[in-house]
Amino acid sequence: MWHRDELSVAEAGVEAGDRPMSVDSTVPVGSITKAFTATLAMLLVADEDLELDTPIGEFLPELRGSELGGLLTLRQLLGHTSGLPSDPAEHCSSRRDLLGWLHPDLLVCAPATAFSYSSVGYALVGMLIEEATGMPWQEALETILIRPLGMNAAFVGCAGREPTANGHAGRPGTRPRAVEQMLAPVLAPVGGLALSARELIKFGQVHLGNPCLLDEETAKQMYAPGGAEPFGLADGWGLGLARFQGKHTTWLGHDGTADGTSCHLRIDGEGQTIVALTTNAVGGAALWSAVLRELRALGLDIPDYRARDARARRVTVPAESRGGYRNGELEYVVETDTEGVVCLTVDGEVHRDLALYDCGTMSVPDPATGLRADCGRIVRDPRTGRVTALQVGGRLAERVSH
Repeated sequence: MWHRDELSVAEAGVEAGDRPMSVDSTVPVGSITKAFTATLAMLLVADEDLELDTPIGEFLPELRGSELGGLLTLRQLLGHTSGLPSDPAEHCSSRRDLLGWLHPDLLVCAPATAFSYSSVGYALVGMLIEEATGMPWQEALETILIRPLGMNAAFVGCAGREPTANGHAGRPGTRPRAVEQMLAPVLAPVGGLALSARELIKFGQVHLGNPCLLDEETAKQMYAPGGAEPFGLADGWGLGLARFQGKHTTWLGHDGTADGTSCHLRIDGEGQTIVALTTNAVGGAALWSAVLRELRALGLDIPDYRARDARARRVTVPAESRGGYRNGELEYVVETDTEGVVCLTVDGEVHRDLALYDCGTMSVPDPATGLRADCGRIVRDPRTGRVTALQVGGRLAERVSH
């Protein structure tokens, strides 16, 4: 935690085996990598090497003249309004694989019409960075951002520079087990970084203007909220950073989960505080919530985003919502099991006791903690009222069957 020019660091637990966590332990930070990729892209925009609103087919030779190349822009990719699916197919490990798999029928909504969180979009941002710099994404990130900031970073899948802290999985009350990091090379710009919490603080300081890497106009564009609501993830979203609304202050930040890790970053919009947490266990999200409660008790106006109001009442899940939904390769099914319990199945994994509230939010029990966690909402056509989609974890899934 960095507060009013004073840095405080705490560590607990182990990296792996009996090695204690240290201030320098590098933990796979998952999607917080996207914030680094977005910052690098915006630096290239400021240098006029990339353009926010020019179709990406102008920059990516494989998409030149294609329908998607003419539809999508960097602004949409950074703000998760491209309509691209969340994740690529399993066989997409390289740039060639991913670009060969992409086609317009995969879009979950028309570009620039709605928020749908997309790792595929950030894989494309990585490709744009490579075209603009003539360097692989990792080399460009190290050259332009990591080394100038004096940061100590590791990369998932990079020989000799692997994370020091393993991820761990396991249910409460059971012995945690170490898990391997599984990340296709094409998704390195999406989740390939491993950092300590102290290094995340250094990154947060860039977004407070210290050092001043982003000019005022570029920073303003990056932090401004888009028009689409990132339901289930944050109060708003800029071009690479989420927005969280406290009672008096807007905070910027990003969360990230890799295999068996949970990491978090928040940056005070008034420029006085940065809070970072890196954990190498799936239960880290619960620890983060506990940290936020403690900080608020100390008088810090740091929000803990909630999609559901505390006064919301549970209501019956409507029969018309039963059926299948799809986001790219991800399949969601709402159905009633043999015991009459409504379930949400996500790519074959069943979450029993799906709850719906009068505010429209859905929740299921968290398999890591057993506690009920908000997971999304039912989306209806504003004209007809018909159920057309689910939004789960910020990702839109279109209705495919009844």
